[in-house]
Amino acid sequence: MPEPLRLLQVGAGGMGRAWLRTIAANPDVRLVGLVDLDLETARTAADEHGFTDLPVAASIGELAAEFDAVIDVTVPVAHPKVSVEALLSGAPVLCEKPLAETVRECLQMVAASEVSGKLLMVSQSRRYFRAVNAFQRQLAELGPIGTLSCEFYKAPHFSGFRERMAEPLLVDMAIHQFDLSRKLLGSEPVSVYCDSYNPPWSWFDGNAAASAIFTYADGSRFTFTGSWCAPGLETSWNGRWRASTSGGTATWDGDNAPIAALASGEALPAVMADEPEEIAGSLVEFVDAVRTSATPQSEVHSNVVSLAMVEAAVRSAGSGAPVRIADVITDAYTAALATTQDPALQAALKAWPNPLKAVGLEA
Repeated sequence: MPEPLRLLQVGAGGMGRAWLRTIAANPDVRLVGLVDLDLETARTAADEHGFTDLPVAASIGELAAEFDAVIDVTVPVAHPKVSVEALLSGAPVLCEKPLAETVRECLQMVAASEVSGKLLMVSQSRRYFRAVNAFQRQLAELGPIGTLSCEFYKAPHFSGFRERMAEPLLVDMAIHQFDLSRKLLGSEPVSVYCDSYNPPWSWFDGNAAASAIFTYADGSRFTFTGSWCAPGLETSWNGRWRASTSGGTATWDGDNAPIAALASGEALPAVMADEPEEIAGSLVEFVDAVRTSATPQSEVHSNVVSLAMVEAAVRSAGSGAPVRIADVITDAYTAALATTQDPALQAALKAWPNPLKAVGLEA
């Protein structure tokens, strides 16, 4: 058995505590340090999760412990700084979603991964539900997908920054469903038309509801409609999914095993494998990728496209017109070239013959 991978975790807030529990439950990893700007928060979180002798510090540079990889569980605005610093120090990184707040910053993080030669993976935890994998297997048997849809209706009272955002549903939540559509369709998005709005009874300042139609490269469509101020008969946090294919239909309520039927009406059973779920699944795949150099789901180059879907939807909602995903990435690339200060990262960006090819949107 290989030695446990020595992990340094950066971030000890609410999500950071979930990661502490996940790390403690995985025998293939060992936590060797915890970093947070608030040392008291870090110490308390470590102690409460059984890491009583764990070194804590306010920055990666202040921590004396040797580590093999970094888990970035900071707030999204800090992801570019923390993850890039870790990569350039020679450590592979597993970063919480979203990768960054803008596609421009994402591209700079891609460059850092290339310069360092180290893996940067994003934890898109919704990809790791057993039911999602069962749903995907059913779809593979049913044949090419024509239409994939997701309905998302919840009524959370977060308070804080989410209730003050201009586009809370699209920016803070929808990346889960947008990213999952890429996994299920096995194709890449081309364009989106989106309409966002705020119901009269909403307790959000910004638009808490939206509908979006994505066109994919294979001709399929993904439709998303949802609201964060929809009390009563709420859906799962994963949403409620339906796929129409050439050979039948499959549905998933977001929580339980998916249901599928052939065009003949014959049921297609769901095969639920014993797989690690959510962030535990992210961690297992990350460890395997670090050890074997395999390319994991949500490797940084590919994950840029998921955030570009969000940015394109927001842009479409603002303009009232369809937006091409390629245009969002191309614009972000131009901005990244203009704002990147590090000479090595600047050189890596300039070396790309085409940013769309760099992120896998073009062959």
